[in-house]
Amino acid sequence: MDYTHSQSFGVMKLKEHYNELYINALQKIDRDQYETDDLIASPADNRFGLTLLIRPGDEVKKRIRTFLEELKTIDPNQYFYPDADIHLTVMSIISCYDGFKLTQVDKEAYIEVIQASLPGAENLEVKFEGITASPSCVMVCGFANRYLDELRNNLRVNFRNSALEQSIDKRYSIRTAHSTVIRFKNRLRRKNDWLKILEMYRRFHFGSFTPDSIELVFNDWYQRAEKTKLLHRFTL
Repeated sequence: MDYTHSQSFGVMKLKEHYNELYINALQKIDRDQYETDDLIASPADNRFGLTLLIRPGDEVKKRIRTFLEELKTIDPNQYFYPDADIHLTVMSIISCYDGFKLTQVDKEAYIEVIQASLPGAENLEVKFEGITASPSCVMVCGFANRYLDELRNNLRVNFRNSALEQSIDKRYSIRTAHSTVIRFKNRLRRKNDWLKILEMYRRFHFGSFTPDSIELVFNDWYQRAEKTKLLHRFTL
């Protein structure tokens, strides 16, 4: 399987990008310059949006869970994504913002545009290998074949040619295939032990999978199952 990322990513290869993120994040964590998220447990958090996403296979989620359990034994006071919430974002159609409601959009119109963007997506394959981080979270590194980029480009074109509300590429142009699995909720305890485990999983192979469906969901910022509504499942 060819996991080489498409030319749209530019000269920097995806592995180099993940590695740069990791190095920068670990420097900040080591200096206690990382960021904790105060909104995770806040009942006042009213940020919602529309997302197109993929769920990894059970074997992949099992290996991710093993990784998370090791970190939980050291510091359980962080936010660890449960199995049901782990995902790969294909495209944030409407980025989460405060007060967005599902009643603002015509669900069927979004489904129609996405359906028209799917040809070729049935060939999509993903490999999860290694971990990376940011100053606020830990991510599993994902590598997709060229069909993920093709799908994203189809979505960009088709949504821009529609009159539907969307915020594609407004915050940033999505180019990776990572899955966020931990967010820093509190200050880290036993930081050095935490960093040792991250290093142990630096190049760990979590597994590969071929998605059989893609989901359009109405979701909160953290993609929590209890706050997520499945709008449509596209069979590949």
